[in-house]
Amino acid sequence: MEQSIAWNNAVSQFNKAAKILKLNESVIELLTQPKRIIHVSIPIKMDDKSLKTFQGFRVQFNDMRGPTKGGIRYHHEVDMEEVKALAFLMTWKNTIVDIPFGGAKGGIICNPKELSEAELERLSRGYIQAMYQFIGPEKDIPAPDVYTTPQIMAWMMDEYHKFQGHNVFGMITGKPIELGGSKGRDIATALGGTFVLEEALQKMKLQKPTIAIQGFGNAGRTAAKLLSDKGYKIVAVSDSHGGVYNEKGLDLKALMSHKDKTGSVKDFKDAKNISNEKLLEIECDVLIPAALGNQIRKDNAQKIKAKIILELANGPVTSEARELLFKKGIMSIPDILANAGGVTVSYFEWVQNNTGDSWTHEEVYARLKDKMVEAFDSVYEVYEEENIDMGLAAQILAIKRMVRVMELRGIYKK
Repeated sequence: MEQSIAWNNAVSQFNKAAKILKLNESVIELLTQPKRIIHVSIPIKMDDKSLKTFQGFRVQFNDMRGPTKGGIRYHHEVDMEEVKALAFLMTWKNTIVDIPFGGAKGGIICNPKELSEAELERLSRGYIQAMYQFIGPEKDIPAPDVYTTPQIMAWMMDEYHKFQGHNVFGMITGKPIELGGSKGRDIATALGGTFVLEEALQKMKLQKPTIAIQGFGNAGRTAAKLLSDKGYKIVAVSDSHGGVYNEKGLDLKALMSHKDKTGSVKDFKDAKNISNEKLLEIECDVLIPAALGNQIRKDNAQKIKAKIILELANGPVTSEARELLFKKGIMSIPDILANAGGVTVSYFEWVQNNTGDSWTHEEVYARLKDKMVEAFDSVYEVYEEENIDMGLAAQILAIKRMVRVMELRGIYKK
C-alpha cells in the first residue's frame, strides 16, 4: 500500500489534465510508462572487512525532449515506486521550465548516517560501476538529492571518468565548483522559488506580505533569508522539532543563531512555540511548505488561511487539496514550478561544462530569474484561460509541450 502512494499522488494530477485535454489513450499509456528501469546490486566491503550488498535504482522516465535528468537519493526507505514517481514528476518539471531534459531519478537503499566517509565513497563509486553504461551527458545526468552532496557527486564523476578514459564533467551536476560545478547552485531552489513568489504577489496585488515557512532545512532556511533580506516579514518557521510564531515578525538572524546553537527553532525568545500542523493554519499571506510531502490534504485544506502557497518541498500539497484551495481563492503554486530552480541551475551547470564556460553569480541569477518568470507567466496564462488551479494549469502546459514534441518527432499524429 505504502509503495503505491507516491505513484498515485504523482499520476493523479496528470490524469485530471489528460481528461481536460481529451488525451488519446495511447498517448496516456506512453507518457505514464517509464522508458527504462534499472535495479542493481552493489556489493561493498565495509570498514570491519565484512561484505554488504546494497540495492540501487535508476528510472529514466522520458527522454523525448532531451537526456534524462534527476537526482540520486540515499535513504533507508527509498524504493522503486518512489523513484519512479519522482522520475515522472521530473519529466514535467523540466518541461514546465522549458529546459531540454527528460525526467529521471535514482536512489540507494541505505542509511548514510550509519556509514563512514570511506564506506560512502565506496558505495557511491559502486553505484557508478553498476550504472555507467546507462548515464552520461547525452543520456542521463544525475545530481544530488536527499542525503547526497557535492562530494558524493565528485566521487561519482571521478569513477565515471575511469570508464571513459577522459574527463566528462557534464555527466553529473551539483559538483563542487572546483570540479565544474555552477556558482549559485547552493541557493538555486530557494532563489527560484522567490522569483516565482514575487510574480504571484504582483498578480495577486499583495504588498508587504506576512510569510510562514514550514521546514528550516536548506531550502526553507535559504528562502527565509532571501525573503527577509528583501524586506518581507517572516512571522513563523518550523523544523522537525516544532515551530515558532510571532505575528510582529521574527528576528531571522537571531533565530538562525538560536537554531545553530540549540539544534531547533523551538523556544526562541519573543516567539510562541507552535506545532508544524498549526503553522500551516496560522493567519498569513504566504505559506511556504518546504519540508515534507502530503502536508496539505483534503482533510486540512479548509483550515488554510494563507492567500498564496509556494510549494517548495516535493509534493507538500495533494492535487485534491489544490482544487479545494482554488475554490477558496487560494493560489497554490505547484512544486513542479515552485522548486524548479534547482534543476534549472543544474541545466546551467551542464551547459557550462559542455561549452567550457564559467558564469558569474550575477549571470546565473539573471538567467534563473528569466527562466522562472517565463515559466510562471506561461502557467498563469493557462490558469486564467481555463479557470483551474495552478497545479492543473502547469500539468496541462507540460502535456501540451510534450505532445507537440511527439508530433514533431513523428511519434504521434492527431
